[in-house]
Amino acid sequence: MQIPANNPALQSWVPYATDTEFPIQNLPFGIFETQTSSKRVGVRIGDFVLDLFQISNFGYFSDLCFSTQDFEQPFLNPMMRHGKLAIRELRNRISALLSKDNNSFQIRKNEHQALIPITEIQMSLPVQIGDYTDFYSSKEHATNVGVMFRDPANALLPNWLWIPVGYHGRASSVIASEHPVVRPKGQIKPDDNAAPIFAPSRQVDFELEMGFVTFDGKALGESISTSEAEEFIFGLCLFNDWSARDIQKWEYVPLGPFLAKNFASSMSCWIVTLDALQPFACATPTQDPEVLSYLKFEGNKSYDIQLEVAIEAPACKEQVVSRSNFKYMYWNMSQQLAHHTVNGCNVRCGDLMGSGTISGPTPDSYGSMLELAWKGTKPIQMPDGSERRFIQDYDTVIMRGHCENNGIKIGFGEVKSQLLPAN
Repeated sequence: MQIPANNPALQSWVPYATDTEFPIQNLPFGIFETQTSSKRVGVRIGDFVLDLFQISNFGYFSDLCFSTQDFEQPFLNPMMRHGKLAIRELRNRISALLSKDNNSFQIRKNEHQALIPITEIQMSLPVQIGDYTDFYSSKEHATNVGVMFRDPANALLPNWLWIPVGYHGRASSVIASEHPVVRPKGQIKPDDNAAPIFAPSRQVDFELEMGFVTFDGKALGESISTSEAEEFIFGLCLFNDWSARDIQKWEYVPLGPFLAKNFASSMSCWIVTLDALQPFACATPTQDPEVLSYLKFEGNKSYDIQLEVAIEAPACKEQVVSRSNFKYMYWNMSQQLAHHTVNGCNVRCGDLMGSGTISGPTPDSYGSMLELAWKGTKPIQMPDGSERRFIQDYDTVIMRGHCENNGIKIGFGEVKSQLLPAN
């Protein structure tokens, strides 16, 4: 399918650097506010944000299905409830308005007062998240964890190659980039031969993930197939699923992670539509054994998104500790959504799905400190001479991601969070 807004030949009258992550081919959606305006829907282009509420007020969307009120909202959900095709038309319209060929709109841009420098806006959580599911879909990550904590000869659990494993997370503690995270407290067991103790976690970790946000799904009792799945996905964000490894180790049997995960998860503020990512679709890694029928799919369902993680300590420049790629994921998003709904579970507008930790095949592409420092036995060197086995108080974790081909770069910005001491 040819989507006009994806045309690599498009140029905009909005000035931006040639290597920007936010060219006219991207146009991600987010929620912003200024000192003089309330929260509302914006679209990023270069170092500017286009105020869709203002643009709608001027009648540029009057022939589309949206109301002006859809864009004067603290979350994207009202806009998203119009569905995939409506969002596609909206993005195409915005692209046409911002195109270099649109002389009328360019001439009137000052009249609209809708193009705001990024330095003048404050971003916030883009969606009202009803439910949050986290998957465990990187074969490399699952293998590494299995080697560390179980029999290396049987690193993957028997079900892992058959189902996209996931668990129901906590939506209330999903936070936007720049929001600090407080070191969690809970039960840990430093001595395997002694009773557990109550203390702040000593092993706070990041998990490099991508998140995808859904439109309204089907009715309760119905399922979404792999061939339909992408029609129910609005877009993607960067996602840091914070973890407390020592709390997790003690609590996860028999029902999986609980306090080790639900204290915070950080997401980036710009949602890049799945439409904008179509030029970067790629093949999913070979799946062996052959998956069951409801998990089979056709075409390229994975995405070539280059990722990196950096740690920034106080008075110390950042250190990149991981470079990975979303394309490494063994289970793709279409399979995840199909599995999530195959039992009749319904998904709703604004639901968030975490990919699971994204680890690649080499040690520098692992997606967590647990792997990068290999359970603390191979500490990472920082520029100031200190070492990191896990994240320390006042460290800031920064995740970035982008796609690139044919001279076009589509980026997500960053998700950035500082770890504060326990209360």
